[in-house]
Amino acid sequence: MHIPSFFQVKDMEKIKSFIQAHSFATVVTTTDEKPIATHIPVSFHQIEDSYVITGHMAIGNPQLKTFEENEKVLVIFQGLHAYISSSWYEKEAVPTWNYQAVHVYGKAVLLEKTELMKELTTMLETYESHREKPVLWHTLSDELLEKQMKGIVGFKIIIDEVQAAFKLSQNRHERDYAHIIEQLEAEGEVELADVMKKRLEDV
Repeated sequence: MHIPSFFQVKDMEKIKSFIQAHSFATVVTTTDEKPIATHIPVSFHQIEDSYVITGHMAIGNPQLKTFEENEKVLVIFQGLHAYISSSWYEKEAVPTWNYQAVHVYGKAVLLEKTELMKELTTMLETYESHREKPVLWHTLSDELLEKQMKGIVGFKIIIDEVQAAFKLSQNRHERDYAHIIEQLEAEGEVELADVMKKRLEDV
């Protein structure tokens, strides 16, 4: 991913928080020189000084076969984005697009059954534990779990490279930056405007 220095993010804590907040990812590999992708929720883990992504796919997904063939798997995390009109600048310029994106590269390895059970337990806790009637691993019948487990395959990606771009008008001067936030709010892009405000607080 091409990342001008203005927009490059290297802080792994920020990247980790971003991935956890935008965990519905695009997993990309190649087969017969053709890209193939799957859109799925994944989990991000730190194990000592290493980082790992875990997830699962339907057993009939042909992408699973490519994990053995591909030395590198690409996982894309897409965040907030919006069109930025150059009419919001003080001086003449061209329009652009603000966005947040993280690319993660690594080698995929299939999970054993016990590892997959742990992955699914964690995922259910992440998305269900705050609900009034949470659906958790221990609340589901053994019969249902056994049936569903037969239809999926778990995987983990051992991360060896991370690229992160948060393009949030960092290259604009203070007055332009403030005006962009105002205009985004006026157009309903409140979440992205809030991210830009928070960036100022963190600088």
